Amino acid sequence: MTTTDDQNVSDVTKLERLKTLHNGEKVPLTFSDAEFERRLGGLRRIMSEKDLDAVVLTSYHSIKYYSDFLFTYFGRSYAMVVTADDTVTITANIDAGMPWRRSFGDNLVYTDWRRDNYIHAIQESLRTRGVNVRRLGVEDDTLPLDSRNKIQAAFENATLVDVAQAAMRQRMIKSAEEIEVIKHGARIGDLGGEAIRNAITGGISEYEVALIGTEAMVHEIARTFPDSEIRDTWVWFQSGINTDGAHNWATTRKIQEHDILSLNCFPMTSGYYTALERTLFYGEPDARSLELWNINVEVHKRGLELIKPGAVCKDIAAELNEIFVGHGLLANRTFGYGHSFGVLSHYYGREAGLELREDIDTVLEPGMVVSMEPMITVLDGQPGAGGYREHDILVVGEDGSENITKFPFGPEHNIVGA
Repeated sequence: MTTTDDQNVSDVTKLERLKTLHNGEKVPLTFSDAEFERRLGGLRRIMSEKDLDAVVLTSYHSIKYYSDFLFTYFGRSYAMVVTADDTVTITANIDAGMPWRRSFGDNLVYTDWRRDNYIHAIQESLRTRGVNVRRLGVEDDTLPLDSRNKIQAAFENATLVDVAQAAMRQRMIKSAEEIEVIKHGARIGDLGGEAIRNAITGGISEYEVALIGTEAMVHEIARTFPDSEIRDTWVWFQSGINTDGAHNWATTRKIQEHDILSLNCFPMTSGYYTALERTLFYGEPDARSLELWNINVEVHKRGLELIKPGAVCKDIAAELNEIFVGHGLLANRTFGYGHSFGVLSHYYGREAGLELREDIDTVLEPGMVVSMEPMITVLDGQPGAGGYREHDILVVGEDGSENITKFPFGPEHNIVGA
């Protein structure tokens, strides 16, 4: 339904600016109501600590984390307004009733018929709840300056206060329900890896292999999470020179004998990222390639041992650096040794406070989920040219960590016969 009767309107300027579109029934969400109340309780503690009257969340990851709704941008802005005792998502009319069906809390729809209806919706969501805004939380790490200026103008007497870093720290500790979803994601990534390994043959294109892995994972996500949206799962399958970067998309290059290969599966379960990444060879690698591969595996194995409660991110990086130094390969590293998991993808949600890098002093705690993923790259024309990378996901517990990635790694398992 809508808030007014538009049936007989003949002038677009008379169409309503805002709508209530409770179309259909709420669908089962990814997590329980208690889980969303737990998350919102954490955000409200942040609000109390910062003396905030309300928060306007605008990022993919925060709106998803606190409401379960993952928006599709396409040039329109979205928000979630959180007060001391209520929540409402602000969504575009093009989505109709879907955001209400797939979100925890209330929903307000804005239309295209007047400029800045989005800002008007934020204003109205607070006005109708009787909130006098003195201090308003926003996400400065992802909020465009133009949007921030418009929010400030809409609440000209309010002080805008960043909540992004505090919200990120909250997301770094996963609940039991989140860890269950992540474990399924790791399992599904393993299935994608098996499908890819079985598809590898001479002459097949990278993108064809990627499609096979993606299809296998999507089918399993649908089977495991039958009420979820099916979206965003992908594969990066790289061969030869294309393995030099971890984020290189699949191309039309065809696999050739003795190619180095990189398998990268990314099942996305309701906005939750998991990954499986492995080095493989099609046919026997040459001696230098095998040596480099084994060195990276050595670092990977040691890294898996170091992930446990009480370990400091930068200390893990420092120790693993020493292994590469011993082999003269430190300069061949391409990125940090691992990162946090949760609500993230290649276009949203990085939890930068939980990365295994030399400049991060975060202490690992139970409930954190991190990867171990060392990588080195040897440039084209040099012996052993290519990118070598392994990737496992670990859940930090009270006494140690659980490796939830089961796909084997190393030359003993991942040389595919040519």
